Formats: sequence, structure tokens, C-alpha cells
Amino acid sequence: MEIRSFDIFGVHEFTPKSFPDHRGLFAAPFQEAAFVEAVGHPLRLGQTNHSVSARGVIRGVHFADVPPGQAKYVYCPRGSMVDVVVDVRVGSPTFGRWVAVRLDSAEYRALYVAEGLGHSFVALEDDTVMSYLCSTPFTPSAEHGISPLDPELGLPWAEHLDGEPVLSDKDRAAPTLAAAADAGLLPDYDACLRRYAELRAAA
Repeated sequence: MEIRSFDIFGVHEFTPKSFPDHRGLFAAPFQEAAFVEAVGHPLRLGQTNHSVSARGVIRGVHFADVPPGQAKYVYCPRGSMVDVVVDVRVGSPTFGRWVAVRLDSAEYRALYVAEGLGHSFVALEDDTVMSYLCSTPFTPSAEHGISPLDPELGLPWAEHLDGEPVLSDKDRAAPTLAAAADAGLLPDYDACLRRYAELRAAA
């Protein structure tokens, strides 16, 4: 398993070895030892999610209140996508910055998104599947979003789309990053750091 970390604290990429043969292919997108090496604590599993998206669908940018927040370990078992993580933690030295990683069913690369970070992706093919391992269950009252089309963020959708993106009504109506900050919806960076420290201490 290859591990890559990013300038945005709490984002890690995992690339497993794959083993093709005459029967097909085997890969292990999540491996606990590699995860603990990178993150410093095991992944608590509160819920698994599964989404299927048509080409051009954008989901997110989504995040949850911290504490407890919801960390996500995501990979693409079918199709391909560009996965984007946005630092929406107020007070973070990388606030407003983002990273983009291609996830697909050729390499089975996975991405870890720590609590307090915003998560989004665009499907590059029809019937693209996203598999999510989530640290906490979905809690509607604690879930928020910002607009993936916020011009100030400049997320890299245009270079991957031929036409207009397809969004849910909720995502299309989500506030910009600046508006969400003004409304007090964004996670606090220090609160996130305390949460990460609690998880490491519990391990």
C-alpha cells in the first residue's frame, strides 16, 4: 500500500497493489495497518454509504459539525471520478484550499477525509460508484454543505465536464464558502484538532 499525504492536514491518499489474473482482479482498498500509520488511529466505522452517479454528476461539497464530525474513507469500485477535498475549517492555515484526486476502478486508489473537511466529487462515466466508509452515522441536523460552483473556490469541474453539471437541488442552493462562514456553519479548526487528538489518545 502506497500512502501520500497532502498540504491540507487530514487528507491522505492510499494506493493498494492489485493482483490481476485469468479470473479477474483482486485489490484491498482499505488496510488498517497502513491507515493507522498515516492517520495515527484506527478508523471507527459508523456507517457505509454507496452512491451511483451518471457522468457529469457533482455531489457535495458536504461536511458535518465537529464534534464529532464525520470522517470518510472513499474509493471508486466502478467507473471513474475526480474527488475533491476542501478545507472549510475556520482558522486552518489552508482554509479555502482544496486537493483533487482521480479515483477509479483501474487502480482502486482511496482517499481519507478527516472530520471537518468538505468532500465532493464529479463522476466521469455513467454508473460510477462511490463507496464510503464513514466514522459516524448520518445525522441530518449536523450535516451542511457549500456550493461546489462557488467561483471563489474555483473547483476543477470545467476541465472534466463537456456540458452543464448535474446537481441536487440541495447542493445547487448551498451557500458559498464566505456565506457559510458568515452564518457560522463552518467547523472550527481548533475544535477539529482537539477531535483528532482525542481519537489518537483513545487508540
